Amino acid sequence: MCGITGWCDFKKDLSSQLSLLHTMTKTLQQRGPDAEGIWCNGPIGFGHQRLAIIDLEGGKQPMSYEKKGRYYTITYNGELYNTDELRKELQQRGYHFYTTSDTEVLLVSYIEWREQCVEKLNGIFAFGIWDSAEKSLLLVRDRLGVKPLYYSTQNNQLLFASEIKAILAHPDVSATVGHEGLAELFGLGPSHTPGKTIYKHIQELRPGHLLKYDLNGLKISRYWNVKSKTHEDSFDDTVTNVRDLVVDAVERQLVSDVPVCTLLSGGLDSSIITAIAANKFANTDHFPLHTYSINYENNAQFFKANDFQRSDDTFWINEMSQTFHTVHHSEVILQETLIKELRESVYAKDMPGMADIDSSLLWFSKQIKDKFKVSLSGECADEIFGGYPWFYANEADGFPWIRSTKERINLLRTEWQQKINIEDYVREAYEVSSKETPMLDGESLEDAKRRELFYLNITWFMTTLLDRKDRTTMRTGLEVRVPFADHRLVEYVWNIPWEIKNTGNMEKGILRKAMEDLLPKEVLYRKKNPYPKTHNPAYTDGVGKWLSSILQNKNSVLLEFFNKEQLDSLIDSGGSSFTAPWFGQLMTGPQLLAYLIQTHIWFEDYNINLTN
Repeated sequence: MCGITGWCDFKKDLSSQLSLLHTMTKTLQQRGPDAEGIWCNGPIGFGHQRLAIIDLEGGKQPMSYEKKGRYYTITYNGELYNTDELRKELQQRGYHFYTTSDTEVLLVSYIEWREQCVEKLNGIFAFGIWDSAEKSLLLVRDRLGVKPLYYSTQNNQLLFASEIKAILAHPDVSATVGHEGLAELFGLGPSHTPGKTIYKHIQELRPGHLLKYDLNGLKISRYWNVKSKTHEDSFDDTVTNVRDLVVDAVERQLVSDVPVCTLLSGGLDSSIITAIAANKFANTDHFPLHTYSINYENNAQFFKANDFQRSDDTFWINEMSQTFHTVHHSEVILQETLIKELRESVYAKDMPGMADIDSSLLWFSKQIKDKFKVSLSGECADEIFGGYPWFYANEADGFPWIRSTKERINLLRTEWQQKINIEDYVREAYEVSSKETPMLDGESLEDAKRRELFYLNITWFMTTLLDRKDRTTMRTGLEVRVPFADHRLVEYVWNIPWEIKNTGNMEKGILRKAMEDLLPKEVLYRKKNPYPKTHNPAYTDGVGKWLSSILQNKNSVLLEFFNKEQLDSLIDSGGSSFTAPWFGQLMTGPQLLAYLIQTHIWFEDYNINLTN
């Protein structure tokens, strides 16, 4: 895993701009602390910060390859999980390899198949390839958006990077936010419309898309999406296929030239990954598997069960660790640290995020990075198998993780309610995305609506969690792999009918059925718990005091957007006066207070300019 950046200007020789290219690249050093690489050739320049995982010596980047006098160069962030198969196929076609890295395999795949190479790739990736003969730049992002990629086309040039901070390091791009960006921040945040960012003039290359930039201009196309078709497999075959796909995805993602651990919450998804990894490592040099969990200072003392968070995770974590003989590390974060890390979480994402849901993961990643560079995590199973409560509720149209639109609007001052018109903006974002859903002819209205909900989960909610995972973990130089985001699994599960997905009338029932002989029964049939969050009132008190101190500054941007009396009331109530969750089930009152703190930090520390 790495950080990548680049600059293409057909009217300049960028060899005179190496210092600026170096500055852009250096902003990504925490993503790739092991090595820095700069490459430039006429109108194109690449930067690379490397986190060495595969072929520690041979995988240095940017990497070039020559064929028949034609040169190709790549800067790449990601992992290919079918490297060996691709290498063998390319060797049979006459190619010679000089390293064992997946970088070289990816570059040669492009040389052989051009843009169609993406159809061959199984992995997580964001990369740029320069074709010297065509004088063209190709940017590609993986199918589900595990790896980030941003770009800007200011002043007849193209800039791209893994993170926005590298683009902002270029003097032609300012940290500017318009009304549309504010609608994203206050109406949809911490999620965002696919392809957009909060920043004016900076876009996101959407998952499953590629971008080509040459003398004819810029062209973006979609190379992957789920496809709707009738599910023909029997129930038993479906069970077998789900199991085979999950096991294969996990085992492929265990390949590494450095030690690998897993994140273990004691829930179904992380337990499946841990069990498969532990079984794979048995009787090898990798045994025993190390596992990690996070909890919060004095959390058990203040824990209160609700419909989303039903129980503390400790019993199930211990059950899994004992059953599979893992070396378990239980990390406990202090409330003071949880609050302190809110600031760096903004720097990690270049914008406000999921408050302490981010800051806890940031700190957690630092603890893991002391011993490991690579970990596997259970994200994405809920989105593809239907694990969230909103899959079972007949709710009105709209994003089910944002049921706070009216409350969000009412929090704003009247003039800003009128300027950014959040209600219309959110509704339009929902309707545009819903219409993209690949529908199946002949489905019932109920099934069609649920298919739409699955699509929105994959393209919105899942990408929000993947973005959080990438930014906060890579900030510490930790690579986290997500086997449930394997595109083959996503494609297969997409078309499994709801009555099979919901086997046993339990969320993710088909996944549980597929893993019956793998997990302890107590874990297999445990009700879903989300990522753990703090229940300690010390956290609410701490963020309330911090927000109060910010509001003493009459120049705080929060006083521009919000009514101070409302903010004071919000603080006095510990956030509970905001009656709906801000986002999903994890961001309630205390997290809203922290989100406002992060908004202030972002405007201040990034010197954000407001414009129409």
